[in-house]
Amino acid sequence: MKMYEIREMTNDELKKRIIEEENNLMDLRFQNALKSLANTAKIKMTKKDIARMKTELKLRELNLSKQENNK
Repeated sequence: MKMYEIREMTNDELKKRIIEEENNLMDLRFQNALKSLANTAKIKMTKKDIARMKTELKLRELNLSKQENNK
């Protein structure tokens, strides 16, 4: 997932997507442990996507609090 796609999402969509991706990551880890995961790079990509989404949420929270302090 690209950053421009993440920036287009609302906060609720991001939170929902983070939960979905964390569940997906857990499934990927189980598949990897059972040796049924063909592409192990999916684990790394999923972790990075989760981090990007969490980073965007945190930036939005910081910008919101910064705007409130300036008022």
